[in-house]
Amino acid sequence: MIETIVFDVGETITRDDRYWGSWADWLGIPRHTLSALVGAVVAQGRDNADAVRLARPGIDIAAEYAAREAAGHGEFLDESDLYEDVRPALSGLRKLGVRVIIAGNQTERAGEILRGLDLPADLIVTSGEWGVAKPDPAFFARVLDAAQAVPRETVYVGDHPANDLYPAKRAGLRAAHIRRGPWGHLWAEDPDVVAAADWRIDSLAELTSIIAD
Repeated sequence: MIETIVFDVGETITRDDRYWGSWADWLGIPRHTLSALVGAVVAQGRDNADAVRLARPGIDIAAEYAAREAAGHGEFLDESDLYEDVRPALSGLRKLGVRVIIAGNQTERAGEILRGLDLPADLIVTSGEWGVAKPDPAFFARVLDAAQAVPRETVYVGDHPANDLYPAKRAGLRAAHIRRGPWGHLWAEDPDVVAAADWRIDSLAELTSIIAD
């Protein structure tokens, strides 16, 4: 029985197009260039922020982030950044009595923006607000506290094997890997992903059928 489903944010709930596009614009490089660098570091299993470091060697990302905010070019999300299946899937799960949580590696500001979208979720929280980020086991300990359910009755849904799938399984949760975004597509058929995931999905809409069964 599944009591709680917890969702990653980037490339699970939201598209990352705007995020990377805004970084490319800020750095003054073509969007395609930064997008290609993101793909390269993903394929190498590196931190996706390394794409920015490759584009601008020696960059202080935290300082640059603050400069963007100060210049009025900081984080922004609206309805167009959500995947089309998000609202109906989350609403459907809540109608089935499932507790819905959104928790990912984002800043405090991103948490504020996401809550402002009035999504059908019981809790929206970010690593910036918790002070701990995936794949740290402490992040998933916080997830379980928020879930209000035992690990086997809690599902974590995400696209990134190293940040979402594997640490969630190590924490005792069940896990759904979504084929979405560069990480989700790249590793969708990886044998370790296939072996570790309780479910492999192409859309969040599939979760309502899983729970209903």
